[in-house]
This record gives sequence, structure tokens and C-alpha cells, in this order.
Amino acid sequence: MRPDESFVGQPVRSLQTMLRVLAKDDPHQPTVVPDGIYGQETMGAVSAFQRQHDLPATGVADQNTWEKIVKAYDDALIRQGPAAPVQITMDPGKVFKKGENSPYLYLLQGMLKVLSQEYDNIDEPPSTGCLDLGTSEALAAFQLLAGLPPTGELDKVTWKYLASHFTQAADRQSRNC
Repeated sequence: MRPDESFVGQPVRSLQTMLRVLAKDDPHQPTVVPDGIYGQETMGAVSAFQRQHDLPATGVADQNTWEKIVKAYDDALIRQGPAAPVQITMDPGKVFKKGENSPYLYLLQGMLKVLSQEYDNIDEPPSTGCLDLGTSEALAAFQLLAGLPPTGELDKVTWKYLASHFTQAADRQSRNC
């Protein structure tokens, strides 16, 4: 949702684009059409923003207003976009084997827990941070379902399949308590 490169050197259009994103995030913020013209609609949206943020409501995007709009815009993009992914860093060729401990294995066990609610052949593993027998067996069952060799060990290929299946399963299972 960031302005296109064509907006570089077009501060009014950039301002209007930011205000438009803010309007999607806040029902009290009037929306504007990014047309590059600093007209009444843009002045009204700037004034509304200024009032909401305890700034003098002049309708003029001075430096202080601009900086607060940029900050609010950046925050709105975070709220409106997808959650940041958690990426694990594994050395090339790294494979977590039975008996190993790692904070990443808590994530694995959490994903397997969700997948165990989707697939009858995956047993819920304990949450130990260790690639123990229960986790290894659940992982091997998942690998079999995914068409991977059922080693019960965690490598990058298995992680990629887990991440994809977990996201789909979690989206299906998301509901209110």
C-alpha cells in the first residue's frame, strides 16, 4: 500500500495516499482521492487528522503534521497488512535430529499440535523444546502426509511444508473462544 514509485516528487499525491490508508484504519478520518490536487477535500482530511492528534487544525500539512501523518501511516500499514512471519535460521544442511533441543522446536511442536487437530494420524506432541520421541513420531506422520520421507527429523524442506500446512490449518481453526 505504499505509494508507487511514480509518487516520488509528488508530495500532495503521497499525502493523499497516506490519508486514504489512514481512513481505512480509522472511521473518523475522512477519505480522499489521491489526485495530486491540494483542494478542499485534502484540507478537510488534514484538518480532521490534526484535530485527532492535538495539532492546530489549519488544514495545512506543515512539517510536524507531515511527520505525524507518516508515523500514523506506517502504523496503519502494520495493522492492515498480514502479521510479520517468524522465520527460523537454519545453517545450510542443518537437520534437527532426535534428542536435540532448540527454541525452534517449541514452534515445531505448536504447529504439530494444530495439525494434530486437522489430521487423525498426527498425535499431539508434548511441548518440550526437544525433538523427543513423541515429537519425532508426530513429525514423521506429517512428513508421510506431505509426501516426504518420514524421517521424524526437521530439515528445511519439512519446515517449508509445515509452515504452509500450518497456516492453512490455523486459518480454518481460527474462531472466537
